Parts: sequence; C-alpha cells; structure tokens
Amino acid sequence: MLLSCCWCKIEQTTGSLYFWAAHLAGPQWGPFASWCCAWLETIGLIAGIGTQAYAGSQTLQSIILLCTGTNKGGGYFAPRWLFLCMYMGLTLIWAVLNTFALEVIAFIDIISMWWQLAGGIVIVIALPLVAVTTQSASYVFTHFETSPESTGISSSAYAVVLSVLVSQYSLYGYDAAAHLTEETKGADKNGPIAILSSIGIISLFGWAYILALTFSIQDPSYLYDVNNETAGAFVPAQILYDAFHGRYNNSTGAIILLFVIWGSFFFGGLSITTSAARVVYALSRDNGVPFSSIWRKIHPKHKVPSNAVWLCAAICILLGLPILKVNVVFTAITSICTIGWVGGYAVPIFARLVMDDKDFRAGPFYLGRARRPICLVAFLWICYTCSVFLLPTLYPIKWDTFNYAPVAVGVCLTLIMLWWLLDARKWFKGPVRNIDVPNGKV
Repeated sequence: MLLSCCWCKIEQTTGSLYFWAAHLAGPQWGPFASWCCAWLETIGLIAGIGTQAYAGSQTLQSIILLCTGTNKGGGYFAPRWLFLCMYMGLTLIWAVLNTFALEVIAFIDIISMWWQLAGGIVIVIALPLVAVTTQSASYVFTHFETSPESTGISSSAYAVVLSVLVSQYSLYGYDAAAHLTEETKGADKNGPIAILSSIGIISLFGWAYILALTFSIQDPSYLYDVNNETAGAFVPAQILYDAFHGRYNNSTGAIILLFVIWGSFFFGGLSITTSAARVVYALSRDNGVPFSSIWRKIHPKHKVPSNAVWLCAAICILLGLPILKVNVVFTAITSICTIGWVGGYAVPIFARLVMDDKDFRAGPFYLGRARRPICLVAFLWICYTCSVFLLPTLYPIKWDTFNYAPVAVGVCLTLIMLWWLLDARKWFKGPVRNIDVPNGKV
C-alpha cells in the first residue's frame, strides 16, 4: 500500500504516518492531510488499547471460570463490574509501565516476541491433535454459521460482510516499522521489507490459528450457548475446553493455552500504549491537540511523554465504561480502533494516488507502473472495511446491542473538522521537519 512512498532517512519524528501524509500531499494540502491522518491514527491507537484490554479481560474471565469449576460446575463468572475493573486494571498497568519502566519494556518486548511465536506454534499444532474429532474441510471452508438464536442474523451474505471485521482488525500496525526505520540504516530498503515481512508473518500465523480453531470445533451450535461451560462468552475458550476435556476429562490444557492467549493480549496492549503515547506526543509537539503544552512534556527523570501516556489511558477507560450496560462493547471499540488506524492509512495512500509524478522522487523500493492500481485498490478496500465497521452485529437493535462506533467516530471527526475549519487551518503546518529533503521533493 504505502510502499510506493519514498523512505526518507530523517531524525526521529515519532509520527511517521502523518509525516508521510504531509509530504505526499505537498505544501498546499500537506497540513490538512497530516491533520486528518494524525487524528485518525490517534483515535485508532487509543481505541486499540481498549481492544487489547477488553480481549485480555475476556480471556481472564474465562480462565477464572474454568479454574473455579466451569459455568456448569458452579464456577465463578466475573460480573460486569468486575470485568470493567479488569479492563481498567490492565490499562493502568500498561500506563504505569510506560511511565516508569521503559527499560523493562525493552526486555518485555523480547519476551513478547518469543511468547507469541512459541505460543502460537503450540496452539496451532496441539489443538487439532488433542481434539477428539475434527471438522471436515468442507465445513471449515464452505459452511456459514450465523447463530441466529444468539446474533439475530440469518443472512449468509450479511455474515460474509461481517466476517471482514476480525481479519481487518488484525491487519494494522505497519507504521510501527516506519517508527523503527527512522533510526535504522538502509531505511529506504529495510523499511518496506519490514512491512512486507510483518504482513506475511501475520497472514501465515493468523490463517494457521483460525484453521486450528475451526477444525477443532466439536459442536458448532453449542459455542454461543450461554449455558455451556464458558457461558458462551468467549468462543475460543469453549473450543479449547471441548478439545482438552473431551480428550483428558479436565480443563487444565485449555487453561494453559488461554493463559498463552492472555499473554499475547497483555503484550499487545503494552506495545499499543507506547505507540499511542508516541503519536499523541508528536501531534502535541506540533500544537495539534488541545492543551498541547501539557501533553508534550517529557518526564524529567524517565524521559518519556508521561502526560501523553496517562491521557491515552484515561480516554481508553472512558471508552470502556459502557461495559456496565452494553453487550457489544468489544465490537464498538474494535470498530473505532480500525476505522481510525486503518482510515489513517487511507490519507497517504490517497495522496500518493493523486500526486503528480514530477513531485515524487522514487526510492530503491518502487512499485513503478503498478503504483496507481495498487493504491486505488487499497484505498477502496479501506473505504469498504471502514463502512462495514459501522454496521450492527447483533439484532434486533436495542440499547444494549447498539454499535456506538458510528456515534463516537462521527462526533470526534465532526469536532476535529470544525476545529480545522474555524481555527487550526490558520496555524497548523503539519509535522516538524528536522532535515530538509533535497530539491523539495518527497
């Protein structure tokens, strides 16, 4: 997607994606492009913390339930208020670590890499082997499970549309490679290679993980049943329980693998908190956030944007408050995250699509004539997926099943655009450039 963009070696900017948008859009439209891109990315990253906190809490809820006897055996199923406490607890832990333990985070990142690699391989290999029976290939690749009793959805076509949600939610974060390339030798080659490698690894492991789960399903109609062993709250937990209990007559193996999954969410949330604070700091440095002077302050001892970290944590907690009443909080937060983060990619892609070639200086990694078709397909795909994330996922639509993502995103974008039209366009010039690009070309 963004690989047709030139990779300039610059001093650390901390806001790579909107730096690209500013320079690809040119001097006239650069400030507006970077404004839109920066705010979309900020919204996506902060909501991204929430997705990891919610998923981590959901996994922990299932672990506690299975450890105490399952839903059928008198186990303890965490109520909404406790679920919210777990959500807030994870968010606060990540904020504390990002404020006071930056050196520890570097070590944790190494653990995270091996944890997710080894844990993913174990789940992919062990689960189908442990399962007493496995589903046929025709079921896995052709069957539509809409669960109308639980979701209110009976249309296979609508199910196909909604199936984009989880997969698209998993495919973001490419700009993390750009943050690193700003400090890497040979960034013009290594940056695109890092992005392509990350996409390949995500696709391979994600595909293998989903196949392992779906082949290991024992009873499809039982997964969403609120009376099953995991209270129908977390489908992967029920799949793991069915596999290990069916083979060994206990849930120990399922608990261990759920803990592996929980660790992945914990590490992911920690990393996204770091990225979110980094982007908020960058936008504040360029005066693009209300009360920027507060959020761009660096902690004198720990040398981190601690105020930005806690701003992200506070907003994330506010996003999670509907947990107390609403049943589709994860869908809503995931939608906000993906619309923001993936929508942010659309800005530099569109800028490159309409950019005059005479203003573009190609780097060593260049798509050539394929650049415009690829950018067009990428841009249209982003528009489609962002639209899908605004759709309801449960019917009938009531207060407790309402996907509040359209309202949340709509209000945020309206306020941001009004601020631009009424004031920001007069003074916002985009990201601070540390090193000028020769000939003024991008």
